[in-house]
Amino acid sequence: MPHGGSIGSSSSKPDQTNLHSYIQSSRPPPDSTATSQEIRDRGSIFVANIFQASSVEEVNTRIQHVKHVLHGSKPASHEISAWRIMGLKSGRSGLGGPDDFQLITGSEDDGEKWAGNQILKVMQIHAIIDAVVIVSRWYGGTLLGPARFSHIRTSASEVCLAFKKLESLRECISTLSTLDVILAELRSEYNILTGSGIGESSKQAAQNYSTLDLGKGKRLIKARENAIKNVKLLLAKRQTNQ
Repeated sequence: MPHGGSIGSSSSKPDQTNLHSYIQSSRPPPDSTATSQEIRDRGSIFVANIFQASSVEEVNTRIQHVKHVLHGSKPASHEISAWRIMGLKSGRSGLGGPDDFQLITGSEDDGEKWAGNQILKVMQIHAIIDAVVIVSRWYGGTLLGPARFSHIRTSASEVCLAFKKLESLRECISTLSTLDVILAELRSEYNILTGSGIGESSKQAAQNYSTLDLGKGKRLIKARENAIKNVKLLLAKRQTNQ
């Protein structure tokens, strides 16, 4: 049974997709952003996955992928899910700014009563947006009572934290790329003024940040900001002396 989010949110349950039509889809299979470690308790196994999703349709696609493809050979007893998406309001185009959007939230117990809302609460705590978390449970034959909710929350928290870390890294790389362009343009401007050159031109090759970690990325941002500040000072001095 699906459960909605808080006041001001819109709740929507993903449509059930026919397995044949899903497998026949020409779209590439969705990639999990993060997978939790297994939690084992009295024969039961809990594993969480988190996927990026920007629409209820994408939420459904990812749930079906986990259920029928990822776990197709060893079906889970329950595929419990929750989602939080920033979607367009009815009749809006998105051109009107933030007021055109609304938070769409929902959850699905898949037979594990009240479990979907446990995941949704974890997503709310970590401020996860545009994602769906799916916690898979393989029932081991022994009732776990409230302990099952603890395992579900732990698994969900693990992937939510990984999602936030990757989100921060993407923002870091985006900031670095922007600073690289600004620095290159400033250096090029100085080169033109002096004819001597102080480094890369504005046509320098883009940096490869594919192996960057968050800590190094933050240090590089600070270094770029300092370099930009220094070149601006050199430019201001040069222009004052002209």
